[in-house]
Amino acid sequence: MRPIDLARGHGLSTQAVRNYEEAGFLPPAERSASGYRVYTPRHAAALRTFLALLPAHGHATAGAVMRAVHEGAVDEALRLIDLSHAQLAEDRATLHAVAAALHDLAAPDPAGPDRAPDRSPPARTAPASIGPLARRLGVRPATLRTWERAGLVLPGRDPATGYRVYTPADVRDVLLVDQLRRGGYGLEQIARVLERLRTAGGPGPLRATLDQWRARLTARGRAMLTAAGALDAYLDDDHRGHPDGDHRGGAQDP
Repeated sequence: MRPIDLARGHGLSTQAVRNYEEAGFLPPAERSASGYRVYTPRHAAALRTFLALLPAHGHATAGAVMRAVHEGAVDEALRLIDLSHAQLAEDRATLHAVAAALHDLAAPDPAGPDRAPDRSPPARTAPASIGPLARRLGVRPATLRTWERAGLVLPGRDPATGYRVYTPADVRDVLLVDQLRRGGYGLEQIARVLERLRTAGGPGPLRATLDQWRARLTARGRAMLTAAGALDAYLDDDHRGHPDGDHRGGAQDP
């Protein structure tokens, strides 16, 4: 096939194919005596593999994987794949933590108000101080200060007294931190949860985005399955010495 055929078959420009080759995403093309590139079915297989890796792992990782393969560093390519899978698993855990925290935050405590701290969302708009808030959660004020030092909750200060003042949004964040800590989550993961919450603009919009977030993770996981099959086939062909890549009858392109 000609390079233009290879490019058009994948919805790309011929220049994009050349760029991919120069970046190492495709194996180096040999040149004819007149200096024209000679492409083979192996280049088509490499392009298919790279394009399968893109939606699964992103441009940077997909490119790094293909470069590692073409440099003979298959272990490095697999290490990059492992890191991408680990990131997806971490994203799923964060999604689960957000969904569980919001569910617990909205649900009434089965132990009843007389047997457990009140962890329901704030019903009033008046700011809270650290002492009453700590008693409400059944934690020490020092715990709230620790969360503040970790950047999880950043209450303002009363200009007259200098005491901490927790707005309703701060109280909501404190309740989420408390739910997640009791669920065994670390401070770094909790920080990611709160970032999601603040980016969405509150619990209501965040609940509305959970399904979309879950759908994106599912699509990425499915893409990883497709990419794994494509990469395995390409590595298998590479291991056999790419018998279709001996450049016989290859088309030429400048």
